[in-house]
Amino acid sequence: MHVPVLLKEAVDALNIRADGVYVDGTFGRGGHSRQILSRLGESGRLIAFDKDPAAVSEARAIQDGRFQVIHSSYAGMREVLHSLGLSRVDGILLDLGVSSVQLDEAVRGFSFRFDGPLDMRMDSSRGKTAAAWLAIVSETELKEVIRTYGEERYAGQIAGAIIMARARQPIDTTLQFAEIVAAAVRRFGRQDGRQHPATRTFQAIRIYLNQELEELSVTLPQCVELLKTGGRLVVISFHSLEDRIVKRFMRAQANTDVLPRKLPIREKESRMHNPQQLQIVGKKIRPDECEVAANPRARSAVMRVAEKLADCGMEQGWSN
Repeated sequence: MHVPVLLKEAVDALNIRADGVYVDGTFGRGGHSRQILSRLGESGRLIAFDKDPAAVSEARAIQDGRFQVIHSSYAGMREVLHSLGLSRVDGILLDLGVSSVQLDEAVRGFSFRFDGPLDMRMDSSRGKTAAAWLAIVSETELKEVIRTYGEERYAGQIAGAIIMARARQPIDTTLQFAEIVAAAVRRFGRQDGRQHPATRTFQAIRIYLNQELEELSVTLPQCVELLKTGGRLVVISFHSLEDRIVKRFMRAQANTDVLPRKLPIREKESRMHNPQQLQIVGKKIRPDECEVAANPRARSAVMRVAEKLADCGMEQGWSN
């Protein structure tokens, strides 16, 4: 069962107006979307995005005229919203990473807890599976992906073991792949007893294949552009690489002090060169002990919130 992480905290942070227009960039199984809808009035509106056909199918079962789901990555948010006649919205929520339901479905190939096809695509209707990619990737590229996206110290040894294993037979199931990685880690390095030795490698390949960090980096500037003055951006991340991108982006958008300190320039002129777009709201939020006990996946979650400041000059109008 999918349990939304930081459900109340995230929806509270959006500071929802009854007649507002909101975006849920990752519908998942709809926990956040349903909570947002419960706080909207009759004239409110919610647009949800998801790459997963199964999530989109579940979203389409919601019979509510205020709600619309789009089968797309949130990276295309600006174009989609403009096509719907929306140039400004009141709030955007991004709940990053893979959902509990995706992890629990063996056929999706995200987890080595169950044996299944080595797929790992968030959008199962397009793109290369992990098995297909592993069949052709070079050892150098594989090592770089595991090191960069998994922050795995034994990336080189793991990549070498995978290349040797695929020469003997195709690598096409999750348990087969997990054992190849685990054997390499056990042979070359010391295990972390808190974590399965294949965890970082599975995570790295999933993030790479789904272009998760690249899509996040492309989307954050769109969020700033699309938010109305006073609108909120709420992001929940589960991985240090994701959170680093979000933290640095929000800080950069909230900080105008990027010019040399002793430069003879007035504060007003400084703001013209680097206008402040966001104001960070509060400190980062983590799940409390009760939520982690009820939902262990929540342990690594970090939520950050920022509010859009007034645009320089006249703010563009929007319609719905």
